[in-house]
Order: sequence, then structure tokens, then C-alpha cells
Amino acid sequence: MANVAYGEHERQVLDFWKAPASDNKPTPLVFYMHGGAWMNGDKAEIGKHGLVEKYLAAGISVVSISYRFVRDAQAAQVKPPVEWPMHDAARALQFVRSKAAEWNIDKQRIALSGSSAGACTSLWLAFHDDMADPKSSDPIARESTRVWCAAVDVAQTSLDPQQMTEWTPNSRYGAHAFGFVSPKDFANNEQIYKEFLTRRSEFLSWIKEYSPYEQASAGDPPVYLYYPTPPALGQPQKDPTHTANFGVKLKEKLDQLGVECELVYPGAPNVKHKSIETYLIEKLKK
Repeated sequence: MANVAYGEHERQVLDFWKAPASDNKPTPLVFYMHGGAWMNGDKAEIGKHGLVEKYLAAGISVVSISYRFVRDAQAAQVKPPVEWPMHDAARALQFVRSKAAEWNIDKQRIALSGSSAGACTSLWLAFHDDMADPKSSDPIARESTRVWCAAVDVAQTSLDPQQMTEWTPNSRYGAHAFGFVSPKDFANNEQIYKEFLTRRSEFLSWIKEYSPYEQASAGDPPVYLYYPTPPALGQPQKDPTHTANFGVKLKEKLDQLGVECELVYPGAPNVKHKSIETYLIEKLKK
């Protein structure tokens, strides 16, 4: 099913692939969010790596969503702009749950996945307290936002410029999420980031709400973090926006909280699953 609307905006649409089910038993679901700094990208991203076919073959249904960008939020004077893409993900998840009977989905076994900004959103949603409103007159809003697990690619695990700079000195990501730059400015502008860091206190309440690291707490679902290069904490990185340093620091916190976390990068210890798809298939089908 293509371009199913979960909201009124043209970008509030999703694609759904229904897995075959023996005896019509409800199927698990992978819920995917594309990357692009919340400034570009599309739900079609999931088709680039043959992921849909792998999940369907394992009896797992798939949803891939598009969502409103930060520039859409800025045009509507929404503060912080990252509220729209992140809350769109939550709303889309609730919408999919509301379709569980019609689409033959197991409401419990839903896993979040995504790349880059979509990975950041996935972790934020996985760690966030349930956003269901049981008293709402809207049946979709009454659906849970809690999930079975999450597995993500090159996730930014923090949006706090102070943390990011401590972990990776040449960090330059995140100002756009909080409306610090105009829609025409790209997320990685070094000078803008320096000013964002200097004025961090002005955005601290938003950082605490929308940074996955801040939302993590005991009892959260298990997560899998994949990065293609090894970490080097405290050292400049070739790609500071997607460094495994993000994964190392989140895993440290999750280990302290007792939350299961598998961190994968070249040379990583204790790797049980070599890829996101093998992790999700095992977790959802176990």
C-alpha cells in the first residue's frame, strides 16, 4: 500500500508491505524512518538496500514513513522545529497500531529502525515515555508509542552541543533542530554550531526533551547501534555527524541503566549480530 496518509500534510504519508502469514497469524513489523538531517530524504530510502525483501521473507511486515521537515515547522513558527518530524513519527506509529487488525500486525512486536536523523528519531521514540492519551476522543491518539526494540544505523544519540563536543571535538550537528538556523542553512555549518554551543543554555529544555540520551531510562526496550567506523573518543572524526563515539557514550549509559544494547563497529567486542536486519529478524521472530 503506497502513500497511505496518516496526517493532512503532503509529507505525512507512509508505505506498507504486508508479509504473508501462516494461519493468518498477526505478523511483527519493522517501522522505518529515513535520514537526511530532518531536512531532506524520503520513505523510498528503505528500498536501496533490499531490506523490505529480507523482512518479508522472514514473515515481518514493513512500514516506511515520510515526515514533515524542520523547514516546514519553521514556516509554521513551530518551536523547536524538530518537534514536527519527531512527533510525526510518533503519530505514524500510533496510526499503524490503529490499523493492526486490518493489516494483520502484531501490536506488541513492532521494531523501530532508521538511518542518521531517522535513527536519532527512532531512539528518541524508543526511549520516550508512552505518548498514548487514553482519554483522547481521537482513537489513534489512544494507541501506545512503546515498541519491542530498535535497531539503527549511524545514529546521533545526543543533540546536546556540550556533550557532542566533549565526545567529538569537531562536532557541528544539531543547531538546525532547534531553529538556530534558517531553512536555507545546512545542518553542518561550523560557525553556526559554535554559536549554538555558546548559547546552549537558551535551548537546554528543548535539548532535554528531544535528545535520545536524555530520554533513556531503566525499562526501555533493547537497542542495536551500527556504525561503519570504529570510535575514538575525544578525538576529531572524519565524519563527526555519524561517528561511533555517539554509540559508545549511549551504550555506557544504557549499561548503567540495565537496558540491553548491542554496539557494532569494526573491531567491536561482543558482537552477536553482524547487521541490523539479522538483529531485527531474531528479535521479532524469537
